[in-house]
Amino acid sequence: MTELLVPHPRFITLEGGEGAGKSTALAAVREALQSSGYEVVRTREPGGTPLAEKIRGLLLENRPSAGGSEALVPETELLLMFAARAQHVREVIRPALQRGAYVVCDRFTDSSYAYQGAGRGLDQSWIEDLERRAVGLRPGLTLLLDLDVRQGRARTRGRDLWPDRIESEQDDFFERVRECFRLRAAADPGRFRLIDATRPAAVVASEVGAVVSEWLRHAG
Repeated sequence: MTELLVPHPRFITLEGGEGAGKSTALAAVREALQSSGYEVVRTREPGGTPLAEKIRGLLLENRPSAGGSEALVPETELLLMFAARAQHVREVIRPALQRGAYVVCDRFTDSSYAYQGAGRGLDQSWIEDLERRAVGLRPGLTLLLDLDVRQGRARTRGRDLWPDRIESEQDDFFERVRECFRLRAAADPGRFRLIDATRPAAVVASEVGAVVSEWLRHAG
């Protein structure tokens, strides 16, 4: 099902559960790339373009809208994620890769397998089909920041006055998400690097920088 997906060596993504420290790790990735003289485009999902950011608002809003409290069903959530991703890939990611830049993205399609697939219980084969048809691209390197769900949620507790719609899910949801991420990493060791995110941020950032430097030597 995935033979038409094209991994790109200059496309790097970061994945992980809530409170995993992706912002610090993203900064470490960017620093490692820029210190080697590369242009770096840092972006995020859902989002990355004006239209995709509007879709992000629909996906993450956790307060009733003016028109009522209609909830997104899982199928709508998945399709909105891929609508934002399709726009993002065509407007930002592919153009940057084509001009020779590195693209570093906070989340990508692996998150759909984990959150909408494992978390929401949607058919993984449907996600595979959407990935091939609407995206057609995979990262060359994915850093998975892994930590216990309870520890991650303790880190985020009190961080936001209004946790977003997904952050407000229960622990069992995030346990399914974590397990899916770990299974995907185990199944694709050539792309994934598992990072122990339970350690202090400076230690994690140092390992992330070392992993990216090693990737550059291999890719170069």
